[in-house]
Amino acid sequence: MSILVGKKTRVVIQGITGSAGSFHAAQCIAYGTQVVAGCTPGRGGETFEADGPSGERARVPIFDTVKEAVAQTGADTSCVFVPALGAADAILEAAEARCRLVVAITEGIPVIDMIRVRRALQGGSTRLIGPNCPGIITPGECKIGIMPGHVHRPGPIGVVSRSGTLTYEAVGQLTGLGLGQSTAMGIGGDPVGGMDFIDVLDLFNQDPATEGILMIGEIGGNAEEKAAAWTKQHIRKPVAAFIAGRTAPPGKRMGHAGAIISGGKGTAADKVSALEAAGVKVAPTPADMGTTLQSML
Repeated sequence: MSILVGKKTRVVIQGITGSAGSFHAAQCIAYGTQVVAGCTPGRGGETFEADGPSGERARVPIFDTVKEAVAQTGADTSCVFVPALGAADAILEAAEARCRLVVAITEGIPVIDMIRVRRALQGGSTRLIGPNCPGIITPGECKIGIMPGHVHRPGPIGVVSRSGTLTYEAVGQLTGLGLGQSTAMGIGGDPVGGMDFIDVLDLFNQDPATEGILMIGEIGGNAEEKAAAWTKQHIRKPVAAFIAGRTAPPGKRMGHAGAIISGGKGTAADKVSALEAAGVKVAPTPADMGTTLQSML
């Protein structure tokens, strides 16, 4: 079992002809993801080629629009590698083409653009992961994004993170402990984005094959506090967490646009206290993420 993506997921890569899009599209294809289409305006009719998981050559048709790609290939999920100033329109184009899921890897999308996207997606059927995120992977089945596939293994642990590289670190620790993952997902750290912790925790909570959850947060905002309150009320599975940025000076903007402490809220101490009060076991250091969850199983 998994959440959101699996063997049957059919992916269109928006921006497949760019440097980042072409590199990571090839990595996804090599992992075994069904990349069935690419999209770059003005490049329709061309073909993107890459080696599949068994060395076979995959030939992916490129379309001018996502609507064409969906109509002709049955794509149901989009992965966005479009530069920041055009990325919001790319997300909306995928939603209008009725993609059920959009994974936006792009960082640096203006907040005002994402507010427009959030308003447009509200009440619709399209889910958005990101932006400014590593993507989502169901180990052994489907990888959509920029994460290193080789550190993941199939198993019963769900992973959700605001941080990109800490996602890989956590997964590496879990795999090293013999704990595979049902799905691992980075939701991004921007102040305005798509799915939040509660959205993902709810899916893991409903998935019978997910037996434990590892959540990685960071300073800034109140997403972790909200997730803690929701977890206390709804989740009966073991949940462990780590909060990045404990040593960050107040008021200093960190790597993620959302990782800033302002108005006396969003500190690591606030988040740790809220999580622990909800029965979540919080790892003291990044090196303890895997063993902290293992101790609860």
